[in-house]
Order: sequence, then structure tokens, then C-alpha cells
Amino acid sequence: MEKMWAGRSSGKLDRAADDFNSSIHFDSRMAKQDIKGSMAHAAMLAAQGILSQDDYHRIAKGLSEILTDLQSGALAIDMSAEDIHMFIEAELTRRLGDVGKRLHTARSRNDQVATDLRLYLRDETAEMMRALRELIAAIYQKASENTDVILPGYTHLQRAQPVTFAHHLLAYAMMFIRDAGRLSDAVKRMNISPLGACALAGTTYPIDRQMTAAALGFDGVTQNSMDSVSDRDFCVELLSAFSLIMMHLSRFYEEIILWSSWEFSFIELDDAYTTGSSIMPQKKNSDMAELVRGKTGRVYGDLIGTLTMLKGLPLAYNKDMQEDKESIFDGCDTVKACLSVFTPMISTMRVKKEHMKEAAGRGFINATDLADYLTKKGMPFRSAYKLVGEIVAKCIAVGKTLETLSLSEYQTYSELFEKDLYEEISLETCVKKRVSEGGPGPDSVKEQLRYVACFLEKPEGLS
Repeated sequence: MEKMWAGRSSGKLDRAADDFNSSIHFDSRMAKQDIKGSMAHAAMLAAQGILSQDDYHRIAKGLSEILTDLQSGALAIDMSAEDIHMFIEAELTRRLGDVGKRLHTARSRNDQVATDLRLYLRDETAEMMRALRELIAAIYQKASENTDVILPGYTHLQRAQPVTFAHHLLAYAMMFIRDAGRLSDAVKRMNISPLGACALAGTTYPIDRQMTAAALGFDGVTQNSMDSVSDRDFCVELLSAFSLIMMHLSRFYEEIILWSSWEFSFIELDDAYTTGSSIMPQKKNSDMAELVRGKTGRVYGDLIGTLTMLKGLPLAYNKDMQEDKESIFDGCDTVKACLSVFTPMISTMRVKKEHMKEAAGRGFINATDLADYLTKKGMPFRSAYKLVGEIVAKCIAVGKTLETLSLSEYQTYSELFEKDLYEEISLETCVKKRVSEGGPGPDSVKEQLRYVACFLEKPEGLS
């Protein structure tokens, strides 16, 4: 394909250099957005008298037909083209002749690419938001079903205090709600139109940037033409949000991996989301979860690569910026793929309630409650803390738990101990007593569920 920039030079590149320079192998996914942007641009040119109405209608019809042909497979993208933008313009010119050559009036590939990329990412982020909300809904449902299931809460991966499985799951729901908020915020800053900035210095034509912005669903236009074409901070911001989503997914998956092991045996994953071993017939491996852990680093790499690419660029546009697309496209694809696997995995996993309760009954996770029992009877907390530590050490030495230690044994440590201590340190009571806002107590968990339900009921999440 003849290069659109032939004129100043021959337009002939060494084959290897041509392949190296080309971006169509990855930016061809923006064909729809490119055509959409071109249609809006052509309509504006016609409205401003820069393009005749007849030429506009022919261009609009030609672009629409190209999109239809691409979607049906009647038209194949020429991978020898430099990029998708030049392919579409060349195809339009092939069909319309000189009329097709008028489309690029008052436009540069610099503002064209920046516009297409924003349009594409806006569409992709909308899909990701839907996927994220589906995950939150799955977590909400699983939490609603397990409000009375007690398991150990951990610190340092050591049993610490009793919580409910619902409370534990809702912690992740809150993380993902914040992730949704970050995506929404990033889109708000991204949703401004660079179209009309041209190469870097605007244009001498009497264009109407507000018209094209409105036609494309943007909230406004960029305020500086050089900034419009020379920054990709919106890609960085989205990749940062993607990285946080992946970090939260990875943490959740890490727990899924632990919980599904024989050592924990808190859950069992559906066979649809596990694999086996080539040599060990008893194995049921959580490979999907492990892959997400690995892919988290991949998305981090996309973020760091984009930041590194941008950090030394002088204004305005530089070819380095072509490297933004593979990173942001990979980030989009990876996050969406991980969400698509995780949501049904959560929905279908079987909760082993009895194993969770059994684990909660070991490890002295009610020790803090025993200290609180003494504190409420007048003993200073730090003294109570030390005394309970001594009692735990005694239990370990004689093979008992706090529940099985006799009252007489307790009273050798303090006369403050009475029969009511056993009710106070039961796991059910330990959870119910935690009435502070945001805690695992029943009323608090109900409020957390209401919060998540409110988010799911609103199209844009919580305001």
C-alpha cells in the first residue's frame, strides 16, 4: 500500500523497517472507533462549509459501508497498511476517489489516534465495569448465604479472632467497589475530545470542536492542543486502576488457593474451574486462580512500561507513543479475562462450613474476648492481656482450650472469673458482641450488605 506521507520522500521503506514501523497488527481493533470519529469529523466539516454536503453524504455512506463490510468479513484489513487509520482512509479513497481524500482536512493522525483511543477505552471500560459489578454481585450473594458461618480471621496468617465468612467476603466487595469508583473517575477525566488539535497547533480552518465532541459523547474538549496529542496520562490512570483490580483479585485468589487446599479445606472449587495432574490422579489444582496471580504481574508490567515510555518525551507527539496501545490493550484484555473466570468460580464454589467452624475452635482466637471479659470487670486491659497470655500458655501445656479449662483452674489466676465466662468466650458470642460499625457483628454485616446492594442498584454505583 502506498504511504499517505509519500511526497516529501519516496514513501518507500525497507521491508523490515516498514514492519517495525507498522501498528496495524494491534491497532486494527480500533476500526469501529476510527470510523465513528471520522463520521463525526466529516459532519462537522460539512456543517462549517469546509466540505460540501454532497461530499459529506458520500463520505458518510462510504464509511458506513466499510464498517459493515469489516464486521461481516466482506472486507479484510490489509496488514501491509501502516495503521488502521491509514487503511480506512485508503479504502475510502479507493471507493470514492478524490472525495475520500477530503476527509482528512483539518485533522492529523495525532488527534485522530488520541480520539480513537479514548473512544475505544471508554467502550472497554464500560465492559469492565459491567464485569466488575457482576463479580461484586456474586460476592454479595455468597456473603448473604453465609452470614452465620464462623471462621478464623487471620493476621500474619495466624488465627487471630473469629469473624463470619460473610464479613470476610464483604471485605473484598468493598475493595472492588472502590476499584469501580477509580474506573469511573478515570473515565470522567478521559472523556474529553482531542479532535481538532490536529498535529499539535490546531488548524486554520473554522472548525467546531464542540460539535464533534458532542457527536462522539465526550463531555467537552481538551484545552491545549499540544497537551491533547502528547500525553497518555489517561492510559496510565486506567492501567493504575487495572493494576489495583488485579492486586485485589490476586489477594482474593491467594485465599481461594489456600482455602481449597487440604490443609485448610474451607471451600471446594467446582470442577469447571480446576485442573488435574498428569501423574497424580488425586490432584484437583486451582490453576485458574494461580494464573490470575501470575497475570497480575503482567498488568503491572503494562503500567510500568507505559510510564517508562512517557517519562522522557519532549512535546508534542513522538513515535514512542505508538507503544501505548499494546500495553493498554493487553491490560484491558487481561483484566476482563480474569474477571470472567473469577465471577463464576465464586458463584459455584462450595463452602465447607463445618471445617471453618472447626478451625475457628482451635488457635485460641477468643483470647482477646477473655481479656475483654476481665477488663469489663475492672482489671486494666494490659494486666488482663498478660494474664490471658499465661492462661493460653497453660492450656497449650496441658492440651486444653479456653473452653475446656475448668472454672476452678481459671480462678487460680483471678477471682474475677465466674461461670458466665464460658458464654462470653463462645465463638458465637464473640462474633455477636462485636457491635462496632464495620465489624463482623450481625447488625454490622447487614449494614454492609445493604451498602453493597445499594451500589448494585445504582447504574453508576454509589455517589
